[in-house]
Amino acid sequence: MSEKKEQWTVGSILKWTGQYFCEKGVESPRLDAEVLLSHILGKDRLYLYVHFDRPLDEQELTEYRKLVKLRAQRTPVAYIIGYKEFMGLSFAVTPDVLIPRPDTEVLVEAVLERLREKDEPNILDIGTGSGAIIISLLAHLPQASGVGIDVSSPALAVTGQNAVTHQVSDRLQLLAGDVFRPLSGQRFDAIVSNPPYIPDKDIAGLAPEVHREPYGALAGGQDGLNFYRRMISEAPGYVNSGGFVAFEVGIEQAEAVAALARDGGVFTVEAIIKDYGGIERVLVLRAP
Repeated sequence: MSEKKEQWTVGSILKWTGQYFCEKGVESPRLDAEVLLSHILGKDRLYLYVHFDRPLDEQELTEYRKLVKLRAQRTPVAYIIGYKEFMGLSFAVTPDVLIPRPDTEVLVEAVLERLREKDEPNILDIGTGSGAIIISLLAHLPQASGVGIDVSSPALAVTGQNAVTHQVSDRLQLLAGDVFRPLSGQRFDAIVSNPPYIPDKDIAGLAPEVHREPYGALAGGQDGLNFYRRMISEAPGYVNSGGFVAFEVGIEQAEAVAALARDGGVFTVEAIIKDYGGIERVLVLRAP
């Protein structure tokens, strides 16, 4: 890049970067190149297509080169640019939190569908991370209030920042602690969670980018179901009568988690919902 630095245009730099990322094993080389350059230029991706012949100045090239180096080292794009889009909102993310995934929007939609007609619902989000789930819910349900719990104080700092950005901080209480432990006597109309669910034996085989995310937000124990066991066991003490619990689950885990609920004898399995790829991704349990 340095030899041609004064001749680089939007089009030529994107072509070169896409090929470079491909050689480095990056999964979506062209898209990532465009997102990084859009970030540097402060423009949307459509701008890049309309201005393919626009030359890049020295400062733009220098800044872009730094980001390209990070991505080639398999740092996730969201951590490089500092945010991720989710449910039509932009969320600040850092290496202290899991990066929101599109599949998790299926969980949010399932909860919204069940709470839209309810007056002043109270929602609990366990393992809130960036706050993408609970903040999206509060943003779409102006009558709702919520509590977000996370064992990580740095993660809760990110949640708090996002809550202020999306103007829901007056309706969101953040608590540091392990699962239900920070609560005392509170009950909720909905309990939601995207807990760690990757079996320990599968962690090593994850993509390099995923290894940059918090281990504690990924590892779900020997079979990946540790957190579901605990939450299904303890949730009856925190959900209102007629309320529900909604989980995101990993590939081929839906039936196993549903079986845990049935064995517990409290919750009814109301729905198992597939994600955009046809994978059973969300489980809804109804309280009596």
